[in-house]
Amino acid sequence: MNTMSDNNVPTLQARNVTKEFAVSGSSLRRGHIAAVDQVSLSLYAKPPQIISLVGESGSGKTTFSRILLGLTGPTTGEVLYRGTNILALNKQQFREYRLNVQPVFQDPYGIYNPFYRIERVLELVIHNFKLAKTKSQAIDMVDEALRAVDLRPNDVIGRYPHQLSGGERQRVMLARLYLLKPRIIIADEPVSMIDVAVRTLFLNILLDFRDKLGISCLFITHNLSTAYYLGGQIMVLCFGRVVETGSIDQVVHNPSHPYTQQLLTSVPSIDPENRWSTRSNLESVERPVTHEANKCVYVTRCPYAMPICSQQRPPDFATGEGQYAACFLHDRNVEKPEAAVEAGFK
Repeated sequence: MNTMSDNNVPTLQARNVTKEFAVSGSSLRRGHIAAVDQVSLSLYAKPPQIISLVGESGSGKTTFSRILLGLTGPTTGEVLYRGTNILALNKQQFREYRLNVQPVFQDPYGIYNPFYRIERVLELVIHNFKLAKTKSQAIDMVDEALRAVDLRPNDVIGRYPHQLSGGERQRVMLARLYLLKPRIIIADEPVSMIDVAVRTLFLNILLDFRDKLGISCLFITHNLSTAYYLGGQIMVLCFGRVVETGSIDQVVHNPSHPYTQQLLTSVPSIDPENRWSTRSNLESVERPVTHEANKCVYVTRCPYAMPICSQQRPPDFATGEGQYAACFLHDRNVEKPEAAVEAGFK
């Protein structure tokens, strides 16, 4: 999935990152469960790119984003900024990392101090990073940043967070990023709590940031439709493990992992005659996944599960140009069940 840059060094890279949490009464190894399980990712600033990390709630997306942002440490594995482990950065390097890897969080209200007017978020950035030489220049920069995210300064400046809509608050955070111009944005479910009518506007701003400002983005979502709109690459996360990667067009039109297929069938259809899901699909969702290291994480739900799926962790199999799936259904040396063959796995 890596996109080549001038020096072939990712701006931000995760190498086999695992994050375990203790679970009382668990039969798993050492009584721990892996919320993130050997996940690797490379994000390049040149050329700028958008990668979507997709998975249902509880799949480990937010935990992974917090590890990338340095808000929590991995149990094993490492996160590198321009080739250096973020835990080993010196003071100057860490400041650069904080400047160039910026978050957009899910809650468009909880990230603000309700006692301060909304423009303080932007003024602090200008002051802390010495972006303006004069007060009038700072005012002009705030106006420019707000207009860049389709907000009218007179409608925003002087108001408190609760006086703005969720979409407006999220766009103020994008205005903050416009001032900073980081290399990478980590956007964790940024549109899940804003009105549908505003979501497209928000996504278009991210695309403009990529095309006009050269900012890459890891876009974390449970919504495949949103990821498809952004395009680029996709990683499908199933309860801590990456089960499929590839271009968004490949994965949506030719999903290679049963879990990805299930995610796609869960997207509502605009056709009222087309049922959203079947009874069997709902029953499979209710069965718990397994976090045992020597099994496929999806084996308890998979309609095509084979004995080997409960005996080994599947490696990545190439299923197309630049597309990979961690599924033994793509192992030519394994005999597939009839249902899998009928479904196109050969």
